[in-house]
Amino acid sequence: MTYNHSDQYPNMKKLYFILLFFTGFLITAQQLRSHEEIEGFKLYPNPTVNNKVYIETADNAPKQIHVFDVIGTPVHQTTLVGRELNLGHLDRGVYIVRVTERDRRVTRKLVIK
Repeated sequence: MTYNHSDQYPNMKKLYFILLFFTGFLITAQQLRSHEEIEGFKLYPNPTVNNKVYIETADNAPKQIHVFDVIGTPVHQTTLVGRELNLGHLDRGVYIVRVTERDRRVTRKLVIK
């Protein structure tokens, strides 16, 4: 006769699953709350032809800017105090722009022609 611990405690697997699910749910909910959309966010012109884009928000507070290529490689990072972001050093193509202002974050696609 073989002895199996799971036979002794059949409800333990269910309890572990419920605890794991609940913990994951709480972590996800916290992350969503801390990265809500930035109020009044605007990124224009998109597509851009002169390698300059403008980023506006309702607060117009300093923003952390991260630009990634389409495979996720970081290609530009800066802190933007005004509205104008110069991306003249980037080649034509499609990029992902992540903007963080205070505890809020927005991610958008940007096309440079």
